[in-house]
Amino acid sequence: MVFLSLVISYLIGSISFSYLIAKKIAGIDIRSHGSGNAGATNTLRVLGKGPAILVLLLDALKGLAAMGLAHWLTDGHALAYALSGLFAIIGHNWPIFFGFRGGKGIATTVGVALGFSPLAFLISVVITVLIIAVTRYVSLGSLVLVTVLPIFLFVLGKDPAFIWVSVVLALFAYVRHYSNIRNLLSGRERKLGEGSRPLK
Repeated sequence: MVFLSLVISYLIGSISFSYLIAKKIAGIDIRSHGSGNAGATNTLRVLGKGPAILVLLLDALKGLAAMGLAHWLTDGHALAYALSGLFAIIGHNWPIFFGFRGGKGIATTVGVALGFSPLAFLISVVITVLIIAVTRYVSLGSLVLVTVLPIFLFVLGKDPAFIWVSVVLALFAYVRHYSNIRNLLSGRERKLGEGSRPLK
């Protein structure tokens, strides 16, 4: 049942809501516009606030859904619960339904963080929002989120499985944001509100 829960979690994560919503609303492949990323931030750049918020919520919910299903299938097995969140993010990043070209997993990570600990989630998100508000760099805020999450999970005494999986999530995020990190260091990273204008 643990293996089954991980397979299902990957498949749930592979549902690319940014791709589906962009196709429905504008008839486009979101990966061919803006940053080329199938995620909420690029949806904001290309389609505007409404679709971006919808993508953010749905991507976060698929992480929670995967974890909830794993909890049910494995009778509350902590490691399976934690790994299901990881596999949902793997699915989001490399979706089998969309040629393994997905997003960077931050919105889904937000849902997984909520599943690990509502308090750690809240503190991490508040810090992230403040970072983005001050710097206007979504990528920097995203990296701060995945960096502080395992710290707060540890401080709050959460299950070691949650802590170690959150460390792996952070490593995933740093790998997926490699180009953003280079741009941040060189001063070429686009700020929130810059870049592609929403399609009419």
